[in-house]
Amino acid sequence: MRLAIVLAPEAVEDLKRLRANVRTEVRTAIETHLRHEPRKASRSRIKRLRGVSRPQLRLRVGEHRVFYDVSEWTVEILAIVAKPEAESWLAQFGSLE
Repeated sequence: MRLAIVLAPEAVEDLKRLRANVRTEVRTAIETHLRHEPRKASRSRIKRLRGVSRPQLRLRVGEHRVFYDVSEWTVEILAIVAKPEAESWLAQFGSLE
């Protein structure tokens, strides 16, 4: 089933700040991995986050992390963050369980 992908305003800003080649890589990964099976965890790409209720999942794209939630019909991308900033972003914006 094809899910709708919705970017939060913060994620749109994050995407705009990326270099063009990285932006293309992130968009391709989002389309490839999140459009049809956003909950399919893998060892390296998609990871269910523990200890937080929001965001639910994380997609690894090179040195960037895409944090997102999944509902029945949509994937909501909350943020696109560089790996070194991912932990502090989660601490600041993640909702604890």
